[in-house]
Amino acid sequence: MITKIVSKKFDIPESYKLEVAQENGAYGSLKKLFTMTPDEVITEVDKSKLRGKGGGGALCGPKWRYMPTNDPRPAYLIVNADESEPGTFKDREVMDKDPHLLIEGIICSSYAMNIHTAYIYIRGEYKWLADRLNTAIDEAYDAGIIGDTLMNGACDFKLDIVVHRGAGAYICGEKSALIESLEGKRGHPRLKPHQKECEWYFGDPATVNNVETIASVPHIVEHGYEAYTQYGTEKSPGTMLFALSGPVKNPGVYELAFGLKMIDVINTLGGGMKDGKKLKAVIPGGVSCPILTKDEVEKAVLDYESMWDIGSTLGTGGMVIIDEDACMVEVAKNIIEFYHHESCGQCTPCREGTGWIDKILHDVVSQQGKLSDIQTISDVCDTLNGKTICVFAPAVADIIGSIVVKFKDEFEAYILANQGVSDE
Repeated sequence: MITKIVSKKFDIPESYKLEVAQENGAYGSLKKLFTMTPDEVITEVDKSKLRGKGGGGALCGPKWRYMPTNDPRPAYLIVNADESEPGTFKDREVMDKDPHLLIEGIICSSYAMNIHTAYIYIRGEYKWLADRLNTAIDEAYDAGIIGDTLMNGACDFKLDIVVHRGAGAYICGEKSALIESLEGKRGHPRLKPHQKECEWYFGDPATVNNVETIASVPHIVEHGYEAYTQYGTEKSPGTMLFALSGPVKNPGVYELAFGLKMIDVINTLGGGMKDGKKLKAVIPGGVSCPILTKDEVEKAVLDYESMWDIGSTLGTGGMVIIDEDACMVEVAKNIIEFYHHESCGQCTPCREGTGWIDKILHDVVSQQGKLSDIQTISDVCDTLNGKTICVFAPAVADIIGSIVVKFKDEFEAYILANQGVSDE
C-alpha cells in the first residue's frame, strides 16, 4: 500500500546528513538534469501531471511556464514551508528526515526556470527544522553542490538558497501573503490578477511551490515522467504524503499512491480505531476541508477528483480522525477559535465573520445558546464564502458550515440539553 518516492530515505538513520544521503542516492538526478535543457525539464514535469501538494492541487508544469523567459530581471523560487494548518504535518517530515532531497528539488526547479536565488519560507515555530535545513544547506555549499556553480563545476549555474523564518502567522501559508511577509511587510494576501501569471517578489518574477511538490521533482527528472505516472490514477497520478492524526492505533505520515480508499488506509495503515471506538467523521485534508461523515468516509477515494465529487477536497492530505465520543459542537468551537485568531483582518467578512461564529459557539458551549444560532452560523458561512481576497474565509465556511449541516441534530440536542428550552 505504501509507495516511497519522497519518503524513500525517511527510515534510514541520519539520512539528513549529506554523507548518508549521498550513499542512498541523493543528488542522483543532477547528472541527467545537466544533459537537459530547461524547457525539457519543464516538459517532463508537465507530462508527469505533478500537482501542488500544499492544498490547492494546481498542476505544477503550467505554473512554471508562467515564469517569463528572456526577462532581464532576476527570478526567484520560493518554497512554501509555512505548514501551519491543524492536522497537517507532512512537510516537516521531508525537512527533518531528508532536507537534501528538498535542496535537490530546488536545484532541479531553479535550473528549469533559470532561477539563481531560492528562499525557503518556513513556519516560525519550526525552529529546529530551520536549523536542520541551514545545516544541510551549509553542507551543500561546502561540498560545492550549490554556490557559484553546481556539483563542483559540472554545471556553470549559480544558485543560492536562503532559509527565512516566518513569525508564526497561518495566513502566510497563502502564497501572496507569504511574499508580502518575505518583503518585510504585514502578511496580507494580495488581490489576484485577472490573467494567469507568475507571482512577484519586489516586482521581480517568482514561483511559489510547496515543500513536498519541490521534493517530488528529482524523481521525475531522474526517472522520467512515466515513472511517476505509473502510480495513482489517470487524472491524479503519483503519490502524496498523507498524515493521519486522532484516535487511530498508528498515527503518522504515509506516502501513498492516489486512488486508495480512505477507509482502507484508516483501517490498514492506521490500524483502525483505538480502544474499540467507532469512527464518527474525518476531516480529510487539514481543517480547511469540508468534513466527511462515517458513511461518506466509506465511499471516499484519495484523489483530487474523487474528493471533489464527494463534496470535499484532498487539501494537504492531513486526515483528522474523529471518534464516536467527540462532541461536534466542541469540535467546531475548537476549529473556529483557531481561525478567529489567525484571520489577518484585511477583509471585513472574514474578520467579523470568524469572530461572530466564535462568539455564537462560545454562547452555545456556555449553555447560553438557542436553536436559532444554528441558522445564524449557516448564514454567516454564506457571507464568508467567495467575498474575500483569499480562500481563508471560504475555508472557514467549508469546515464550519459542513459540520453544522451534517451534524445539525447534534447541535440541536446539545442546545436543548443545556438550555432546556425551545427556540424563541
